[in-house]
Amino acid sequence: MAEPAPGFDTIRRRKRLQPVSTGKRIRPRPRDLLWFRKIHEHGPLPSSYLHAFSAREHRSEKRAKERLTDLFNEAETPHGGTYLSRPLQQFRTIDSRYNQLVHDLTPASLAALKQAGLHSDHVSRPSGPWLHGFMTACITASIELATLARDDLSFIPGWQVLERAGAPLRFPTPIRDPGTGRTVIKDLIPDALFGLQYLTSEGPRYRFFLVEADRGTEPMRTANGNRKSWMRSLAQYRAYVGGGLYRDHLRLTAPLLVLIVGTEERKIDRMVRLTRNEGSAEPWLLFTALEGFGPVFRPQDPIADLLDRHWLRAASGSFDISRV
Repeated sequence: MAEPAPGFDTIRRRKRLQPVSTGKRIRPRPRDLLWFRKIHEHGPLPSSYLHAFSAREHRSEKRAKERLTDLFNEAETPHGGTYLSRPLQQFRTIDSRYNQLVHDLTPASLAALKQAGLHSDHVSRPSGPWLHGFMTACITASIELATLARDDLSFIPGWQVLERAGAPLRFPTPIRDPGTGRTVIKDLIPDALFGLQYLTSEGPRYRFFLVEADRGTEPMRTANGNRKSWMRSLAQYRAYVGGGLYRDHLRLTAPLLVLIVGTEERKIDRMVRLTRNEGSAEPWLLFTALEGFGPVFRPQDPIADLLDRHWLRAASGSFDISRV
């Protein structure tokens, strides 16, 4: 049997890790630009999310996967290279070949967005490990996708808020250092920001949300104020949201809530108990846990119930963010 060509497997399929161009010339179509924009706004996304964003006009999931394959492989483009990448971190897991693929942008797709007027310098991606950023992207994209199925809600990307305010997402907040007892200034850097517009019979209403994705890698508390912990984040959010600092920073008059999304119910319960034990339990702190973002990486389909599920409230009871 002849050896397979470089970049192809034994049955002449292109391999998943590295692009292999066949010389086919492609240029971005409206659906491609929609996909690029959603990755730009949210972060790296699985193919099921990208198809969901375009499914109203393009129903075939098979055709969507074929187009994503071309956007990853084909380098003969007006913008000088392939339009999508497949982050290598997704392949560092058991049986990755059975997982759906996750896609991110390349310099060519960023150039295409800029040419189409769909790029913003105010887009903010979370810092830290890739899996953390991927989880955050799936959270915000799932919520936006859920709003597309409703007539009474619309999604506001965080970059629009930051662009209007002329501000970065990072904000210095005063907190008490647990080691010295002194007040120190630490930058609060939420993982994501977005808003919801609620269309009511009395006119539009608004809420805005900060997202904190917790994959269980941070301690609950620490004696070192320089290391991030839940207690440090809680102190920062109490200053920023509870103290109203966000109103001037983001130029918002609408309420701001903080969504804490973990991967384990037990840790979420501990965070809620600790919050309640450390003083007043603020009604703007909401918690939930998601499966699928734990130690074994396996990209999931969009989280259909994330918008209208009952989020656990630190104060008491639960809260539905999909309703005014």
